[in-house]
Amino acid sequence: MSACPNSVSEQAWRDSGLAVWEIERFAEVARQAATAGSRVLLHHFGRLERIQEKGSAGNLVTEADFAAEEAVLAVLAEATPELGVLAEESGRRLGQSSPLEWCVDPLDGTTNYAHRYPFFGTSVGLTWNGRPLLGALAAPALQQFYWAAPGLGAWNNDSPIRVSDCQELASSLLVTGFAYDRITRLDNNYAEFAWFTHRTRGVRRAGAAAVDLAFVAEGRVDGYWERGLSPWDLAAGIPLVEQAGGVVCSYDGSPVDLASGCLIACTPALRQALVAGLAACLPLRGASYGAPELDGGCQMPTP
Repeated sequence: MSACPNSVSEQAWRDSGLAVWEIERFAEVARQAATAGSRVLLHHFGRLERIQEKGSAGNLVTEADFAAEEAVLAVLAEATPELGVLAEESGRRLGQSSPLEWCVDPLDGTTNYAHRYPFFGTSVGLTWNGRPLLGALAAPALQQFYWAAPGLGAWNNDSPIRVSDCQELASSLLVTGFAYDRITRLDNNYAEFAWFTHRTRGVRRAGAAAVDLAFVAEGRVDGYWERGLSPWDLAAGIPLVEQAGGVVCSYDGSPVDLASGCLIACTPALRQALVAGLAACLPLRGASYGAPELDGGCQMPTP
């Protein structure tokens, strides 16, 4: 199954004018960087000395996040010193006037990692003018290594991958997640989780967006939706899904925007059902799950 010609990553490739050999080179750099970060994660796994919160409650950071990011950035700096980088822990480093920018999540699934739950990874994506182009994801505890690039397809370890052939919501297995701000707003994905759980074979919540996207790409799950995400959560995973024959869009079905933090990723046949389902959901009252304070006029921004 080939990528949709209208996919974000395919369009970014056309607009970039990059030759196949350049795509191959950048894909190799992404693989090397993700590998470097994942080795650091394995080294620290189960041996953490510091676990801290940053920003909001439940948003954890550990010494492994910083060490893995340092390893990733070292590979990128040596191989592509001219390109900018947006990294979760150290922020943005501007490049030399190129529309290409690396987008790095050194430890996707930090909460899982801190609890020794083996669903985590290092994600390294490359964007063109803010649109995902290619990427790599190493999930070392699962012994899975994913990468994808336009013209080269989508891969796990040494095997090509593709999305499932699921045709209808009733026979699908979906995956989602909950943002760190879920305890302070009614627009927290609880209603959506219940709505889709009632209409599918099930909905899973694993806690690492990039790995969730890789599982869609490989056909382990049939669809994924989530809000409150950051560009580094998505930059590598979107090309994986698209190059494996899947579709990615915003909640309303429009082209995905990394800055919005909301996306759907699924088999082509499920796209409209997911868009319609999300549109049908109204937030649950906070009192229904023990948070009556949220019912007192808390604003509910649209996705």
